[in-house]
Amino acid sequence: MPLHSIDRFDDSGTLAIWHITESEEELKSIASVPEEEQEDIDLSPLEKRRIERYAVRALLNALFDEKVYLGYEEDNSPYLKNNHYGISISHSGEYACVFIHENESVGVDIEQLDRDFTAVETKVLSEREKNYLSDKYRQTQLGIIWCAKEAIYKLMCERGVDFSEQIEVEKFTPREEDGELEATFTSQRGTTYELELDYKIFDGYALVWVTSDTM
Repeated sequence: MPLHSIDRFDDSGTLAIWHITESEEELKSIASVPEEEQEDIDLSPLEKRRIERYAVRALLNALFDEKVYLGYEEDNSPYLKNNHYGISISHSGEYACVFIHENESVGVDIEQLDRDFTAVETKVLSEREKNYLSDKYRQTQLGIIWCAKEAIYKLMCERGVDFSEQIEVEKFTPREEDGELEATFTSQRGTTYELELDYKIFDGYALVWVTSDTM
């Protein structure tokens, strides 16, 4: 049962990570999926997506003493039907993660650092962000920036966001394991929010999370 980690933070946030090593049937037996969720999972034609959903359900079972029921809004953002916690979900490669908070909205994203970030650099980064990329840390910086922008996007719940124009991550030098970031989000109405984010690097992955109480 590869529950990678559960980190409980002082601000009532909890981050849980699952290392997916099981087959679909093994994860399904572990996950104990509610009937309605199971029907939804069965509709997916992709085994990888079904496995990710089972891993998320296994994490929810590990996080809550009582059964919680997962739903999705029209924009595909997750919510808990019978619980007030804010929730965000992400998965990439062999890992799935769930970030919950008792009182705040949240965003989380995970990404493999060995992927091709060419499109990210071209279409997602601002000119300022492109200028501070370093040769030594370029791949890691790109992974962290991408995760940060995705996490902020999930947190803010605004449609049609231009990642290169509306979200900007301040210059940083990646740490080997854990670190912090500062970023800004400018809404389509012109309001600018300053955000503080946390990240971790592990097993060739970048993971970034943010809560609304940092705004």
